Amino acid sequence: MLFRLKVFLSVASNLSFTKASEELYISQPAISKHISELEKIFQVRLFNREKGRIRLTREGEIFRENALTLMEDYKKLESEMRMLRGSVGGRLRLGASTTIAQWLIAPILAGFKSRFPQVEVSLVTGNTEAIEKAISENRIDLGLIEGSRHASGLRYSTFAKDELVLTTSSETICPDEISERELTSLPIVLRENGSGTLEVIRKALEEHSIRLNDLNVVLHIGATEGIKGYLEASKGTFALLSVISIRDELRRGSLKIIDIRDLSINRDFSFVSAHGDFDAAADRFIEFATKWRNDNLKL
Repeated sequence: MLFRLKVFLSVASNLSFTKASEELYISQPAISKHISELEKIFQVRLFNREKGRIRLTREGEIFRENALTLMEDYKKLESEMRMLRGSVGGRLRLGASTTIAQWLIAPILAGFKSRFPQVEVSLVTGNTEAIEKAISENRIDLGLIEGSRHASGLRYSTFAKDELVLTTSSETICPDEISERELTSLPIVLRENGSGTLEVIRKALEEHSIRLNDLNVVLHIGATEGIKGYLEASKGTFALLSVISIRDELRRGSLKIIDIRDLSINRDFSFVSAHGDFDAAADRFIEFATKWRNDNLKL
């Protein structure tokens, strides 16, 4: 049944039996047979076929939603069982870029050490460029960084999503929303060169024909905590900060978010490693961190 659900989801995603066949490396008649078996078991029609095209029926849409949930639950079960299988020991050298080190890594590490106390874990922190360099020089085994790909020769995979938002003191008098061009006139604080956050900002602005040099930069500060403190002490100054880094300040009411019309800055938090197989400790950490994200992280 599990594979039939996988077949159905492939057809539903591609709206093509041919593409599903290519994606799953099985014949088109086999794809059709699996779909027919599902329709027979549940006594509904999942697809309408019209003029060589297919589309989901109303029942098919409902089936798709539930099939996605079942597949996700199975992945969670499979991950949990893998983590429980056998003992894991050895050493795990981790690196985390600044934002992740300050607001994400601690609860993940605490949970991982509780589950796998025999693993000797060390953690180094730095900006994204520094973590990538540490991977390349084999000083750490696995990194969690801001952004999806920076250095050639390394392997990246997405861990979580994040958004950078325009932030200022709650005492700053300004509109709740500004235009892209109005952004360039605001006194703004940025992170240092080499920061993954700064690189994401640069790329996002360039897509809207705005360069970093166009901004009214009053200061570069090498840590988000320092930027937040500066904003709170300097009414009328702005910064583009990770939304997860300002949750406490938003709850306290010391900082606020200003919307930028037609501009959103999104980024990935990513695992980064050298190419090759992971050892057991690194593999288990990735599985554990991914499960923690699914259970706890709401961005």
